[in-house]
Amino acid sequence: MSATKTHMRREIEEIPEATARLLDGSAAVLTEAGRGIRERDPQFIVTVARGSSDHAATFMKYAVELTAGLAVASVGPSIASIYGARLRLAGSACLAISQSGKSPDIVAMAQAARAGGSLTVAITNTADSPLARACDYAIDILAGPERSVAATKTFVNSAVAGLALMAHSTGDDKLLAALARLPEHFRKAIACDWMALASALETPKSLFILGRGPSAAIANEAALKFKETCAMHAEAYSAAEVMHGPLALVGPDFPVLALAARDASEPSVAEAADNLAGKRAAVFVTSDKATSAQHLPHVATGHPLTDPLALIVSFYGFVEAFARHRGLDPDTPPNLRKVTETI
Repeated sequence: MSATKTHMRREIEEIPEATARLLDGSAAVLTEAGRGIRERDPQFIVTVARGSSDHAATFMKYAVELTAGLAVASVGPSIASIYGARLRLAGSACLAISQSGKSPDIVAMAQAARAGGSLTVAITNTADSPLARACDYAIDILAGPERSVAATKTFVNSAVAGLALMAHSTGDDKLLAALARLPEHFRKAIACDWMALASALETPKSLFILGRGPSAAIANEAALKFKETCAMHAEAYSAAEVMHGPLALVGPDFPVLALAARDASEPSVAEAADNLAGKRAAVFVTSDKATSAQHLPHVATGHPLTDPLALIVSFYGFVEAFARHRGLDPDTPPNLRKVTETI
């Protein structure tokens, strides 16, 4: 590999600036859309997304359910595009997330949701896109061009936009203040060195990534990026679920990454990490509460909903470096391209 920075590394380093740009440049539409949701007073929320965008939607599911008291369900885009089914969505709000804003099945489901009575909000990195035009509100995440196939700053900005939207709709000033501090926290998160993981990944063929609550969604995103960039298998689990069937695969030196945020789930994630370390697995955890698992440096953001986002920023830095360590180009993973337009 050349000493020149990869697109992925440059885009990771752009995350703090991109987040600041979103919070400033899209503040008006985030406020307006939040007010629209508050006035609609939805009984439930539905999300429409795929890939990394769906991980951002799952992150929002936990955030909304924990703080707004609304149930959130993911709707499969093929319900509209392939099966042509009509959903009765009166009394709901729909969050559609797509970086390109032009995947036909995402657009079709957003249109169907609006026709079914849902208030629709698009979160996209392409302001004038079919998805933006199909929804009642369109939030431009202002991440800027992303050339690496593996989405990094667009994932983070999608999640931040979702949190800001929720904060405006519920009047959560503490969350808005925490979001305003994120750019500086992200700068520190980029500087966290997780390459201690590398030695545990030299020979294994798989990696378990654990989380719980909002960090479970982050674990899913981390597992996808690991597979995309490092040509190795990874699987995400809840720190509770891994202690059941998946435990059969864990033996000596099996690598495990436990993503613990500073929230109510941290003690249980740290306990799961220690339990797996007791089985001689190679366990790394982002918590000082663990006693047997190896600690990784992490950034505490001061808010339970922004903490997991700092973890994924640190992971992005690691996975880009580990891909290069393996002699791979994280910008051009085999068989993949930047935009996939599913029907």
